[in-house]
Amino acid sequence: MVKLHKAFAVATQYWRPREDYLKQIVEAIENKVKDRDFVAISEKAISTAIGSLVDESLVQPSWSARFIAKYWMRFVWPYILGPLCRLRRKTIRRLRAYPIEGGAHKQVALIHGGFLQALMQGSEGAIDGSNLPYSYVSLPLDNAQQIAEKIHQQIMSKLDRRVTVVIVDTDKTYSLKGFHFTPRPKPLKGIHSFGGFLAYLMGRVLKLEKRATPLAVSGSKVTIEEAIEIAKIANRSRGSGAGRTVWDMAKTFRVPLTNVTWEMLDEVKHKPIVIIRPERE
Repeated sequence: MVKLHKAFAVATQYWRPREDYLKQIVEAIENKVKDRDFVAISEKAISTAIGSLVDESLVQPSWSARFIAKYWMRFVWPYILGPLCRLRRKTIRRLRAYPIEGGAHKQVALIHGGFLQALMQGSEGAIDGSNLPYSYVSLPLDNAQQIAEKIHQQIMSKLDRRVTVVIVDTDKTYSLKGFHFTPRPKPLKGIHSFGGFLAYLMGRVLKLEKRATPLAVSGSKVTIEEAIEIAKIANRSRGSGAGRTVWDMAKTFRVPLTNVTWEMLDEVKHKPIVIIRPERE
């Protein structure tokens, strides 16, 4: 088991679509990273930079998506599933007032994640609208391993540093005696993905250990437990930018949910990179 010594988040400018994120990463860590460090990078920031986004204002919700938004989200989650999962009171209040316009979001979840993912109370299929403007949401990476390898090669070639790159997501992985599972799709190999909201419900009701989810590792061999622990430390060190949820983000800027702009997000300190240093012999 790798013994981790310290971790520190690295601030960068906000990564907009078509951002050269490889250049941004190298410049941000150039005078900070050392050999054997772990460089953890946010999936969300990469998804935004490569333009893996959907504008939900252009999405026409189906009958099933409207039903989920109007009834499942407003009644089943706040009055039945929310208390079972011990959701915070603030979250339950927000679910009771879930916007009808959320049908478009549920339609995107149905298309890209499937029915069980659409029934999640948030982060359906790892689709995320926090720290994004207007009605945009980001999609999960389809090729996280290839991107991790590309970042690792770039750091090697530009900085000559032997590091391990880990792409991580805030969505939770639950652990039970060495069995790790998550409701989100496409986690790191060795973490089981199944069930959508059912996996989330199981993890919360059983009070299982929950940590952030690693998606890809490049540069060295680490165990699943080590990768999950690195994701946990990175998530704890990074902070939440403009807000942990779209509601928090709107509250930060004091505007309606879909009135956040790119310029507003530019003003916030973003920390998409976390350097985690193991103990030196």
